Amino acid sequence: MIKSKLEYIWLDGTAPTQGLRSKTKIVSNFSGNVEDCPMWCFDGSSTQQAEGHSSDCLLKPVACFPDPARTNGYLVMTEVLNPDGTPHITNGRALIDDDDNDFWFGFEQEYFLWNPSANLPFGFPEAGYPRPQGPYYCSVGATNAYGREIIEEHLDLCLEAGINVEGINAEVATGQWEFQVFSKGAKSAGDQVWIARYLLERTAEKYGLSVNWHPKPVKGDWNGSGMHANFSNSTLREAGSKDVYDVICQAFEPVKHEHIEVYGADNHQRLTGAHETQSIDKFSYGVSDRGASIRIPIGTVENGWRGWLEDRRPASNADPYKVAGRIIKTVKTAEVAVMQ
Repeated sequence: MIKSKLEYIWLDGTAPTQGLRSKTKIVSNFSGNVEDCPMWCFDGSSTQQAEGHSSDCLLKPVACFPDPARTNGYLVMTEVLNPDGTPHITNGRALIDDDDNDFWFGFEQEYFLWNPSANLPFGFPEAGYPRPQGPYYCSVGATNAYGREIIEEHLDLCLEAGINVEGINAEVATGQWEFQVFSKGAKSAGDQVWIARYLLERTAEKYGLSVNWHPKPVKGDWNGSGMHANFSNSTLREAGSKDVYDVICQAFEPVKHEHIEVYGADNHQRLTGAHETQSIDKFSYGVSDRGASIRIPIGTVENGWRGWLEDRRPASNADPYKVAGRIIKTVKTAEVAVMQ
């Protein structure tokens, strides 16, 4: 009889930014398939998801990955349900309208490695500031890149777990990094981002560091952290028409506030119109424009207007489920106009 460790992972009820929670279930002769992960429960009163007098919340397994850091271990992403089996109010995944996986998403997850004892980015001196931005982006060397062993370990763990990480790089600010995750299917993309975040938190924990997901943890002339959302569906991949792209992009402007509501807390500190961002109260789109709300990649244009779009507004602390769900809703609304 083989005993397996199933790490059930879920999003809590912390506001305005949900956090990760997890606990281990030991099962016998586990197949490795998500269909064979049993439903479980937890104390919602301890995660701001229930009252003490009725505290049970359910965990519904939705994705399962091997856990390369544990013997016979698995990482189980779950949705939080109410006791009657309906989605909990904190469950953004259940709201995604993409059952046919027609939407493809690539998320560019930026973050800071953080020194919790000094409350500063990893690589910052405890007094004063490092050199200004410039040498850190895609950098190499001990005076430019900080925490590479953590980043490399995280990358290996993600790949061994089956997370479709498509790349990593050092970012513009000291101690700032990025990884990119792609998946065909919005729910799968969200699952993989959350598991990758979990693995990063756990890896940094080994080194006495934390991960700061705030969109602007260092004030002043330092880049904030985003989670750019690259997306497409059949319409965008097969359009062959600039007019179709214009209709879809223009559909985002009337609902810009609805998007910002789910694009991460404190995003106004990042979306200022500086540091490769558009102002939070404005909307724009353009070809190869990294200062726009939505960038049309040059590759899409060169491919005859067949490709994808990049929404540059989501913050690093945004929930990829909610970001994807809102983008899908807007694109589907625009498609009605395209068909007319």
